[in-house]
Amino acid sequence: MKFTCEKAQLVSAISVASRTVAQKSAISGLEGILVRAGVKVMLTGYNLETGITVSVDADVQENGACIMPARLFFDIVRKLPDDTVSIQVDENFKVSIKGGISSFTITALSADDYPELPDVDSEKGIRVPQCELKAMISGTIFAVSENQARPIHTGILFEVDNDSITSVAVDGYRLALRRYLPEESLERTLKFVAPAAALKEVEKILGDTEDPATFYPGSKHILFTIGDATLVCRILEGEFLDYRNAIPKNNPICVEVETKALLESLDRVSVVISEKLKSPVRCLFDMDKVYLSARTGNGEAKDICPVKGDGRELEIGFNNRYLMDALRYAPADKVHMQLNTGISPCIITPVDGGDEFLYMVLPVRLKAQ
Repeated sequence: MKFTCEKAQLVSAISVASRTVAQKSAISGLEGILVRAGVKVMLTGYNLETGITVSVDADVQENGACIMPARLFFDIVRKLPDDTVSIQVDENFKVSIKGGISSFTITALSADDYPELPDVDSEKGIRVPQCELKAMISGTIFAVSENQARPIHTGILFEVDNDSITSVAVDGYRLALRRYLPEESLERTLKFVAPAAALKEVEKILGDTEDPATFYPGSKHILFTIGDATLVCRILEGEFLDYRNAIPKNNPICVEVETKALLESLDRVSVVISEKLKSPVRCLFDMDKVYLSARTGNGEAKDICPVKGDGRELEIGFNNRYLMDALRYAPADKVHMQLNTGISPCIITPVDGGDEFLYMVLPVRLKAQ
C-alpha cells in the first residue's frame, strides 16, 4: 500500500475514526485503525458496538490495507510538518511515514484480522439537515438513562412519520422531546432506539450547517452518513416508555417565564447545594412571580424571578440540575411552564403552543419548613 495526502485532512480523519477504536479487546486488531487505500483512503475504528469510517482524498499509488496502531499513528501524523504525508506499507507490514524532513518507521497488522462491520439491510435513507439532527440529539441526550437495568432507555427513541421526526429521551426523573418538521413529506413511518454512546459520536461529527445527513435504519443496525464519514451502530431492543401517555394533559396552572431569567435565579439559589449537601429547590409560584429557595448545611439562599400568570400559590420542589437542564436546552427565549399540583410533573413547552419541543421534570417531595 502506498499513498500521499494532505496532513490536515489525515489528522482530522484519524481523530474521528479513533473515537470508536476499542480501548481493550480480545481481538487485537480492534485496538487499531483499519486503513484501506483504493479510490480514496478509508480509515475505520470499530469496537463491536459502533464503527466509524472516514474517507480521505489521496494520491493512491498502490492499493492495500493494514491495521495501524491508533494512538501512535495519530501522534506521528499530528506532529509531522504541515505538508503532504507519504505512507508506504510493505508485505511484512513495515510502515514508512514521511512528511517534510521527518520520517518514521512503525509496524502494522494484517487487515485480515479486522472483523467486518455490519451490513445495514435498509431501503432508502432519510435525509435531515445536519444542524437539525444535531439539535435533536443535543436537545435530548442529556436526559438519557444511565441505568443498565433498562437498556432500552440508555438510548434515544426516534419516531419517523410522514411529516415529522421526533426524538425522545427518558431517565425516570425527566423526559426530553424534540421534533423536526421537514418541508416535504418523508413518506415513511418507522421508529427505532439508537444508543446514546453512538449518538454522542454522531453529534460530534455533525456540523452547524444545512448540508444533509442521512440515516439508513436496518433491522438490527442503523447507518449514519455525514459528509465524508459514516457511522454504524446497533439498534437497542426492548419496549420504550409510552411517552405520550406519560405526559399529563390536565395542567390548570400555566405561567410564562423567560428561560434566561429563571436559569439565573436557579443558578443563584443552587450555590448552597452540592454533591454532599443536596436539597431540592423550593418554588412558590404566585401572581407574576416565583419565589425560589434552597437550604442545606452550607446555608440558605432565596431569590425571586418574575413570571407572567397566576401560579395560584403552588409550592413545588425540583432537583435544581434537572430543571436547569430542561430550561437550558429549550430552544426559546420564553417558555410556558404547565403545572398542576406539588406532586405532578412540570411541563415546559413553546409559548406559541407548537410541538417542536417538550420537557417534563418530575418534582421532588418537599419536607415541611
